[in-house]
Amino acid sequence: MQGSKALNLMFDVSFSAGHNNSRVWALASEKLTSLEIGYIPSVMVAELFSPNFGFHQSLNCIQPSILPNIHKLCLSVDYITDAMVGKISKGLNSLTHLDLRDAPMSEPGVTSDLTNSGLQQINQHGKLKHLSLVRTQEFLSTYFRRVNDLGLLLMADKCKTMESIFLGGFCRVTDTGFKTILHSCSKLYKLRVSHGTQLTDLVFHDISATSLSLTHVSLRRCTLLTNHAVTSLASNKDLKVLDLRDCRNLGDEALQAISTLPKLKALLLDGSDISDVGLSYLRPGVISSLISLSVRGCKKLTDKCISALFDGSSNLELQELDLSNLPNLSDNAVLLLAKSRVPILELRMRQCPLIGDTSVMALASMVVDEERWHGNSLRLLDLFNCGGITPLSFRWLKKPYFPRLRWLGVTGSVNRDMVDALARSRPFLRVSRRGEELGVEEWDNSDDFYMHDYDEMDEFERWLLDGEDENADEEMVNAEDNAEAME
Repeated sequence: MQGSKALNLMFDVSFSAGHNNSRVWALASEKLTSLEIGYIPSVMVAELFSPNFGFHQSLNCIQPSILPNIHKLCLSVDYITDAMVGKISKGLNSLTHLDLRDAPMSEPGVTSDLTNSGLQQINQHGKLKHLSLVRTQEFLSTYFRRVNDLGLLLMADKCKTMESIFLGGFCRVTDTGFKTILHSCSKLYKLRVSHGTQLTDLVFHDISATSLSLTHVSLRRCTLLTNHAVTSLASNKDLKVLDLRDCRNLGDEALQAISTLPKLKALLLDGSDISDVGLSYLRPGVISSLISLSVRGCKKLTDKCISALFDGSSNLELQELDLSNLPNLSDNAVLLLAKSRVPILELRMRQCPLIGDTSVMALASMVVDEERWHGNSLRLLDLFNCGGITPLSFRWLKKPYFPRLRWLGVTGSVNRDMVDALARSRPFLRVSRRGEELGVEEWDNSDDFYMHDYDEMDEFERWLLDGEDENADEEMVNAEDNAEAME
């Protein structure tokens, strides 16, 4: 692009021919600063960043890196290995952002795994600011078995200027290792730990004594944490994002501490032990700053959680609300939500057995302000596997209702013909029938809080929508008639 200062590249090389790799990479521009690859074998990565890769004709001469100006590298691989980490750390002199994630299909052997030795090789040039090392559980329940506290001690010694760290799957690391990171990296403001099965409250016990000013903290599936950890974390008054999903031992006391965070924008509490009373603690201050709130799977919550959050509140900025998997949430809660006029863009209520047609009608009629009505603010609505949804709801999902809706989750088996007809009648609406999560990008940068970029409709899109095929509306009518005939 004209005037751009950086060149970015993102692609998938899973089907590329091995013998042409050197030729392909030799064509890469020296101006390339950011590279994201959806999948690449770890062996190919090690080859790519070997000094003589692609220069077999000059074996006696050590060549510089084939991608000399890379600042940001994001790779999804089969195995994160010591060899790969070493080649990347040594070969990329300008690297400031390293994001590696793997998904092993079998248990890694000694030579195809990350160990303490590999962690010691990170940041050899001292320029790294953002580090993410994640072992996912996509194919196999596994973790970094060959990394313990010593590995993090060795890494922390070279990462004192790090600003953002994400560690996922380091199940042998204890409080000692994680605490070393907090006390060594004085510039750290983003911390994410996933599956930290040995991480306890002690890690954060004396965090107020450090010089840290954390703004983003994610401790997903750190199941040993209790309210005491959150109370300690709340000493960081600059916190903007707090992700405590699947921390089952957190309750209302944690919400009392969270209520003191004046800058909080995103709060995720999925699966915690909070109650309606606990959520009311957020109303005096925090709810007015929140943009994203998730209480998915918090089984104690009832319809009263909506009034606990929104009664008497004004000037709310909340745009994303996840109320999924709440067995006691009913249409009455959605009626209260609609009356509150909160300008929500994303509303998730999947797996709520008591949510039905009344909720869809309430949202379709929801008035946010004088200029936005007919559910005008919603861009995403997830109703997958809601027990009370019938073909009646689909009448309220047609024009002119929900004009800005771009993502819709429903159960395909409710009435397949009506679902298909709706998808055809609204060409810019992505209808999900199989229960997949909506709005999730292929490369998940969830360690950074961001809002989905919902562009306003351009002239071409408006022209298409205004001139929608009348046959699509006829299909919806026919599908409705067929549904009624079957009742």
